[in-house]
Amino acid sequence: MKIRTDPVDAIIAAWTAELPDVLGPESELVKRVLLLSGAFGNATAAQLPRLGLTSAELDVLIALRRCGAPYALKANELSRSLLLSSGGTSNVVNRLVARKLAERRPDPDDGRGTRVALTPEGVELAERAVRATTRAHSEVLRGVPPEALTAAADALRAVFAALPER
Repeated sequence: MKIRTDPVDAIIAAWTAELPDVLGPESELVKRVLLLSGAFGNATAAQLPRLGLTSAELDVLIALRRCGAPYALKANELSRSLLLSSGGTSNVVNRLVARKLAERRPDPDDGRGTRVALTPEGVELAERAVRATTRAHSEVLRGVPPEALTAAADALRAVFAALPER
């Protein structure tokens, strides 16, 4: 099977001509990952208006839904899982609470603390959002053979495994 060229090939070829000692396979990987990330980001962004969500709201709903029943996390756990500041997380949670998609509940393990939890409406919207964005991402990858997707995922897993722990 002939592998067709992509925009990264032209960028790498140009830089190889200009600075042949600088670029290596990591440059190709970074550029392709960035292009894919942009394509997936655009596909996700196209779904947000239909869902009535911002990107940050989507992230919070999905983080709460994927943690399993009762779909609740401490605010600091939620912030860590989203890589947001506590203030940023609080602002997003406030919007979701106002829309009755989430609520703050007392933390059963800490009488002074609270947990952010999805309401039934929040669970339903989170599930609809996951389905919509998954379909959109599948559409981006529509022409990619399943074995190529598996090989790419396996290769990226190996790359992540080789990175230093943070």
